[in-house]
Amino acid sequence: MSAWQPLPADLPPEVGHFVEQLRLLKDRTGLSLVALGERTAYSKSSWHRYLNATQPPPRQAVVALCRVAGADAERFCVRWELAVRAWPRTVAPAAVPAVAPAGVTGGTGAGLSAGANRAADEGGYEDVPTVPWWDLLAEAPEPEPESLPARHWAASHRLLLYALVLVLVLLLTAVIGAVTLA
Repeated sequence: MSAWQPLPADLPPEVGHFVEQLRLLKDRTGLSLVALGERTAYSKSSWHRYLNATQPPPRQAVVALCRVAGADAERFCVRWELAVRAWPRTVAPAAVPAVAPAGVTGGTGAGLSAGANRAADEGGYEDVPTVPWWDLLAEAPEPEPESLPARHWAASHRLLLYALVLVLVLLLTAVIGAVTLA
């Protein structure tokens, strides 16, 4: 087991329990934070923040950790929802303030996107999905063939139809060439 930093004393119990469960799950994988970062779409420093309760993890990070550990993602996502609702809503100031270009005044805030600024104003957290591309392929459900209209089948198999026509044209050309040269 890793030697974890103690969690802040003023943390709500739901958050503390959730972070402890994430720590146990991470320890169960046997991976370092660097290796965990390589297996998920989140950096070592991000995992450090999530596992020390300085920042709530995005839902996708919890799912990625569950995938790596072989745990039930649904159970942890329910815990994540409870923890995020109870997470302290203090917005920490940026370490290095972004400087607006010369001549630009007003706007949504220095260095923040409109969505992040709105989320910070409302006291919430922006849940930006960051998932590896291979997870997106695995999550895309295949449509049921009987539910697709016939017109959609032709559109989705257009490349196959073009290949079949090309093969027929090549065969016809070969037969005509063989007949004329014989």
